Amino acid sequence: MDFGLVLQTDPPASQVISLMKRAERNGFRYGWTFDSAVLWQEPFVIYSQILAQTDRLIVGPMVTNPGTRTWEVTASTFATLNDMYGNRTVCGIGRGDSAMRVAGRAPNTLARISEAMKVIRSLASGGDADLGGTTIRFPWIKPDAQLPVWMAAYGPKALKMAGEEADGFILQLADPYLTESMVKAVRDAATAAGRDPASVKICVAAPAYLTQDDSPAALAHAREQCRWFGGMVGNHVADLVKKYGEHSDLVPEALTEYIKAREGYDYSHHGRADNPDTAFVPDDIVDRFCVIGTAAQHIAKLGELKQLGVDQFALYAMYDDREGVIDGYGDTVIPALS
Repeated sequence: MDFGLVLQTDPPASQVISLMKRAERNGFRYGWTFDSAVLWQEPFVIYSQILAQTDRLIVGPMVTNPGTRTWEVTASTFATLNDMYGNRTVCGIGRGDSAMRVAGRAPNTLARISEAMKVIRSLASGGDADLGGTTIRFPWIKPDAQLPVWMAAYGPKALKMAGEEADGFILQLADPYLTESMVKAVRDAATAAGRDPASVKICVAAPAYLTQDDSPAALAHAREQCRWFGGMVGNHVADLVKKYGEHSDLVPEALTEYIKAREGYDYSHHGRADNPDTAFVPDDIVDRFCVIGTAAQHIAKLGELKQLGVDQFALYAMYDDREGVIDGYGDTVIPALS
C-alpha cells in the first residue's frame, strides 16, 4: 500500500513545502493538495517547489476540475512539471465542489469531466487532442511523457465512468463497507469496458489522527479534529440525495442517512477543524469515514482496506498535530503496510 499526504495550500507556501518534505522522509510516496483558487493559493506554483526540494514524491491536486482552467492549460502545466522533474505528477480530477461554488458556478457535469480527462491525458502524454474543431499537440513534449488521471467519485454514474475511463479512482472516505461496494462498482465497470480492472488504481482519502491511547478523552479530541470531513463529504452526498432521492437503491443509506440534520454549508470554513457547519456529523460517521485511534488501530483498519484492493491511503492533515501524525505514520503505520 502506498501513502499520500493531502494539504490545503494555505500561506505560507513554505510550510506546505516543508510538510511535503517531511512526508517524503517518512515514506510517503504522494503529495496531494486541494485546488480551489479563491480559498487557497495556486497549487501548481507550489508543486514546482515541492518537486524541486524532494526526490521521489509524486504530486497532484485532490482534485482539480475542468471548469476553472482551460484543458490545454491544465495539460501544459502538468507536462511542464513532468518535463522539469521527470513524470512525477498525477492529475486528480472531479466536479469541482468548492472551486466552482465559491466562484458562483455549478459543479461540472460527468460529460464535461469525461471530455476533459481525455484531452488532458492525451496532451500531457504527447498525443493529439480535439478542442472542438481544432486539433492540437504540444511540439515540445518528450517521447516518454505520461500523465495518469485519477477521478474522484461517489454516485453510481460517476463510479461507472471512473471504471471505464480513469487511470485511478479516488474515494474520499475510509469506511470499509462503502469502500468494498464502490471499489466493486468501479472494477465491474472496468471489466465490462474490456479493461483490466487491476489497472485502475484505488486511492482512499480521509483524515487520519493518531492518539497515544484509546481513552474516551483522546478519541473525543481526535473526532473533533476530524469532524469537518463529514461536512465536506456531506456536500457531495446532499447532491446525490437531490438527484436520486432519499431512499434510492442506487445510493447506499449508509452514505446518505447522516445528512438529514444538515442545514447548510459555508465554504469559508471548508476543510477546517473549526468548521461550525459540521456539528450535525455524528461520532459514528467520524469513526467510519476517518481513521482515528492508536497506531495499532490505524494499521488494523488500513489493513482491512488493503485487503479490499486499496492501493493508496492518502491522509488529510487539517488539524492540530500534522507533524506528529506524519512522523507517527513513518515510524509505525507505513512500515507495517508498505
